[in-house]
This record gives sequence, C-alpha cells and structure tokens, in this order.
Amino acid sequence: MLELVDQLQGEWKILTRRACAVLQIDPSLYVYKSKRGTQTELTRRIRDICATRVRYGYRRVHILLQRDGWAVNPKRIYRRYKELGMQLRNKMPTRAASSAGRRDA
Repeated sequence: MLELVDQLQGEWKILTRRACAVLQIDPSLYVYKSKRGTQTELTRRIRDICATRVRYGYRRVHILLQRDGWAVNPKRIYRRYKELGMQLRNKMPTRAASSAGRRDA
C-alpha cells in the first residue's frame, strides 16, 4: 500500500496527503517509523535456554528470564517461542480402563 503512495507521488507529482486521500489511508501510516528494536538478544537467550532445557515451555522460560533480569511480558515470550518453532506437543491422556473390559460386563 505504501508503495502505491510512492508511485502516485512519482508519476503524478502530488503531495503525500493527497496520495493517501486517494488510496483512503491515513497519512500517519505512511510516516510511521517503529521505535521497537529487533530484540535479537532476547531471541538468542530464549534459544539458549530451550537448547539446554528441552522440556521447558514458554512459562518456565519466562521465569528463567525474569531471574536473569529481563523485564519482559510473558505474551512476548510466547510470541517469540512460537516464532522459533519451539512449541511442545500436547500429550494425549491415557485411559484407565480399556473399552474391551467394559463390553464384557
């Protein structure tokens, strides 16, 4: 969408405000620059923890990061954990009694 604004400005020599109005987007969207960093250090630390402690989920990883001094939200840890593909599989519950035993009774 932002490429279309640039294309309109280049071909038609119009202002950014006019190009955004034509495409029906807010001009602040065109100007916005993210202030958030890449967080590569956090991702590297999560990967290190998961490499040494294979069975830990994102909640346990969050606790370990808190102990190391990281002030991060558990939702951010969950998002990074899933992006890295480190989601543990859900275990299927085992049945206490087999169905064959119930049919005989």
